[in-house]
Amino acid sequence: MAARFLKKVVTNTVPFTRHYSSEVRTVTLIPGDGIGPEISAAVQKIFAAANVPIQWESVDVTPVRGPDGKFGIPQAAIDSVNKHKVGLKGPLMTPVGKGHRSLNLALRKEFNLYANVRPCRSLEGYKTLYDNVDVITIRENTEGEYSGIEHEIVDGVVQSIKLITEEASTRVAEFAFQYAKENGRHKVTAVHKANIMRMSDGLFLRCCRDQAEKHPDVKFEEKYLDTVCLNMVQDPGLYDVLVMPNLYGDILSDMCAGLIGGLGLTPSGNIGLNGALFESVHGTAPDIAGQDKANPTALLLSAVMMLRYMKLVQHADLIENACLDVIKEEKFRTGDLGGNAKCSEFTNEICRRVENRG
Repeated sequence: MAARFLKKVVTNTVPFTRHYSSEVRTVTLIPGDGIGPEISAAVQKIFAAANVPIQWESVDVTPVRGPDGKFGIPQAAIDSVNKHKVGLKGPLMTPVGKGHRSLNLALRKEFNLYANVRPCRSLEGYKTLYDNVDVITIRENTEGEYSGIEHEIVDGVVQSIKLITEEASTRVAEFAFQYAKENGRHKVTAVHKANIMRMSDGLFLRCCRDQAEKHPDVKFEEKYLDTVCLNMVQDPGLYDVLVMPNLYGDILSDMCAGLIGGLGLTPSGNIGLNGALFESVHGTAPDIAGQDKANPTALLLSAVMMLRYMKLVQHADLIENACLDVIKEEKFRTGDLGGNAKCSEFTNEICRRVENRG
């Protein structure tokens, strides 16, 4: 199907089919809210230091009111992503209250970004409670509890519908097995609660079983969500590639990120039928916005995933290795990593290393 992967894996592993030449290509940039513009600027500066052959088309996704009275993505932003097929996105804030859709969810639905890939791997030199984390979570990204189908039956009684389809479940299951095979992974675990939600999770599980039969060279197992959570905090080495419906993936991928130091170190990619959008998945941190305190690592490593998607492997390796070395050596770590370096100092040190190696 759509999944093709590069076999180079460090902190992030990236699927991909597109074959780009070294010509300059345009990528849509959504800087985001809060610290988003700062960390986006940091990524741009590092890319410039590495002479990455891309140019950025920055777009504003400030919600606009549609004919239905609800706020959504501006058409210009949609057109940009549709045109360039590849995007990088900083953190977005969705206002709380009626009439505001989640922009992150809207982007995934708009561009049919059906698979979220989140690698979580322990970083050398950055000590956490765990030293052996190397897990990939693959999350169905378009339906489940996040379908947005809700209504009030009577006063005080609200129903939210969990939508699971054979098409979406088969698509993400196939993606997971292809990912495992093409990235040297050996086991796929389907995470579910089919013992309780027999029809919805049962359908998802059946689709995973069908794909397992088509990929007998990859070990397959089925685990309940609660069991996986318990086992993960006891021994993360039990798991390799996890594939699951939307809500479970949201929860479990964040939990795995916590094992390696948090969302500030975790890259993320959303893969669709006609393109991909890479993003940092942490919050907008408005309390430190504009203070030069933000950590751009998550967005930078997501951008590295993007480079591998675009077959710019040498540039990806160069930037990733420089970033990881700076974190390992501690001197320029930002506050969230226990240091006192500014975002600009962290960025400048990565640029220096990139220029020296490049």
